[in-house]
Amino acid sequence: MALGANGYGTTARVLHWLVAALILAMIPVGLIIVREGLDRGLQDALFIFHKNVGSLLIALVALRLVWRLTHPPAPLPAHLPGWQRRVAGLSHLALYVLMVVLPLSGYVRVRAGGFPIEALDALGLPTFVPRSEALADAASALHQGSAVALMAVLALHVGAGLHHALILRDGVWPRIWPPRAPR
Repeated sequence: MALGANGYGTTARVLHWLVAALILAMIPVGLIIVREGLDRGLQDALFIFHKNVGSLLIALVALRLVWRLTHPPAPLPAHLPGWQRRVAGLSHLALYVLMVVLPLSGYVRVRAGGFPIEALDALGLPTFVPRSEALADAASALHQGSAVALMAVLALHVGAGLHHALILRDGVWPRIWPPRAPR
């Protein structure tokens, strides 16, 4: 799809919002599954959801990265101050790094711990990771720390987007939001 004159094309927008929706679904599930005293059946179902959606996110983020590298967005609006451009660039870089680190560290944690990932197992994909409690523990720590970092960067990202959309109304938000149909 072609790039919008002032923002992102349809493919970039669809990938953005699909990944965003899945990440926003994963956050509360990730916070719930580590709680003590959770019903074992519920915990197991949430772990299966978390592992399999995480696997889907690995593929979608890879696709999104390829798309972004081959289809750069239009420049930010000229009226934005330099510091906002720098913060936007750094926050987007942080989001991409965390969107790679989180699912990969989760994958390593699960596989090194000797646990299944049902969707990947059903596809017959190999494990790629040796069984190792030390590796599983390191990946778990990285996964948890990255999740906290992602929540912080997401809060900044969403807050900035809403600030541009609701307060400044300066044309930044429509760059990524689905366009309105002509009247």
